[in-house]
Amino acid sequence: MTLATDVSRTDAGRPAHRPWQWSVLQTRTLVPMAIALGSLLAGAIYTWFAGEDVNWDWQNYHEYNVWAVITGRYGLDALPAGFQTYFNPTVYFPVYYLRHLLPLPYGLMILGAVHGLNLLLIYFLIRVLLREAATASAIGASILIAAVGPMTLSEVGTSFSDILTALPILAGCILILSADESRHGRYILAGLLIGAAVGLKLTNVVYALGAAAAVLVAVRPLLATLCLGFGGAVGALATGGAWGLMLWREMGNPIFPLFNAVFQSPELVPMNIMDWQFLPRGMLDALAYPFYWLVGDNRSSEYPFRDARFAVATVLILFGIGRSFIARAAILTRRDIQFLVFFAVSYATWLTLFSIHRYAIVLELLCAPLIVLLIHRSIAATPGSASLRSSSVRVSAVMLAVALAIALWTQPGDWFRRPWSNPYNPSISKSLEQPAVYLLLDKPLAYVAPLLPPQSRFYQIADIALPIMPDGEFDRRIRTALKNPLPGGAWELHTRGKPIREPLLERYGLRVDASRACVEIEGAWLGTAIEACPLVAREK
Repeated sequence: MTLATDVSRTDAGRPAHRPWQWSVLQTRTLVPMAIALGSLLAGAIYTWFAGEDVNWDWQNYHEYNVWAVITGRYGLDALPAGFQTYFNPTVYFPVYYLRHLLPLPYGLMILGAVHGLNLLLIYFLIRVLLREAATASAIGASILIAAVGPMTLSEVGTSFSDILTALPILAGCILILSADESRHGRYILAGLLIGAAVGLKLTNVVYALGAAAAVLVAVRPLLATLCLGFGGAVGALATGGAWGLMLWREMGNPIFPLFNAVFQSPELVPMNIMDWQFLPRGMLDALAYPFYWLVGDNRSSEYPFRDARFAVATVLILFGIGRSFIARAAILTRRDIQFLVFFAVSYATWLTLFSIHRYAIVLELLCAPLIVLLIHRSIAATPGSASLRSSSVRVSAVMLAVALAIALWTQPGDWFRRPWSNPYNPSISKSLEQPAVYLLLDKPLAYVAPLLPPQSRFYQIADIALPIMPDGEFDRRIRTALKNPLPGGAWELHTRGKPIREPLLERYGLRVDASRACVEIEGAWLGTAIEACPLVAREK
């Protein structure tokens, strides 16, 4: 039997050469286009079924920070979102405008469609890794595993930036793996994309370190590292430089309030804010995390989820190492090793610094091509085998079976949503129609600030991580406002059902006015409410 590629090399085959090339070109163009369209639709449709995003971070700072920049609130309010008030808001502008300029649910469905493009990047990544061996089964298994990630699904169509910044990080990973001796520009572009992701959200630094480790396996590691570093610096400055400069000028710390033990801004005690609650308690505990997730132990997240992908990837890595020793032959290419280094270093850094599962969405997505790659390298027939066809069928069957099992076992996380039939649009009591000073005694409450009169002032005095420093800028701002009362007076805000924290009010010589009634503002989560109680000066 003569193949078309053989005929094309003969004189007789030359007339058919151009149509064959056109057929390949069509396939290479139409398949990505179809996957891109499917990814966009999948993200939009999932958002439509899931409902309106009202996650805790949106209530706390995603909404407020953008509104504060637009309306010039940073010089008026005092930390309404607590220490998160000074996180770079750039990445949340698209969410804000999609939410406010388009009617529900269309704005968030567009956002969900953009999030869905992560699946398109998984397609390109598996094509780069497997090259000609990237069969329909390998591509389908990769996309299926990626599509059902519990944290990925939980963030589709939401204001969380982890899934949005996954796009440039995945693209950067693809560029690193596809670069060669003649394509060092790809390292610069990869650095630009990953650096931009770090500038938008500092927790993405784990992937910058993974990328830096991966280029050390390149053919020319020194040049690749320099190119990646240059691109990374430019990308980070482009997305985070202006905000960092503002923080340096106003607070004395370019990443305020983080690492204040180093920068020592006077507006915060000299300490490093860290969330230790999700970190492993030791080496054995750290090694067991993938298997905790397998059985639904959500010690790396606030809310329940279940996922088998990390456990499967761990087992396959060990199986691949064992197979290499038994066969006394390397089963991984240099590109495969680069990918494994990127994944392993990023994972180890994430586990050491954070262990917060939302920050691992890129790793969750990368597990998909990693699992497919390891199955192919470990099980595929060795060169010269007489059963290549049967081996290919076996590999495809294993890929699809593993992908299906992971999909069926997965339980997504949930950050709270509302049905589209009952969107969040609270009515405001007439008692709150006048501009007033609001002391926030709880979190998250900053999302109601845009709903109240624009001349109002909002002061968070209950944040444990970033307490108001006595005689600091924020403390003076609050005391000045209380000495010059607004027409609506002073009010405290707290979540209904929680006690009013009177000692916090005493610091400013205030107490709740028992002679006047408190009023409620409907909360973003169904069944919740924010109570607003009037304040008066405490008797001396």
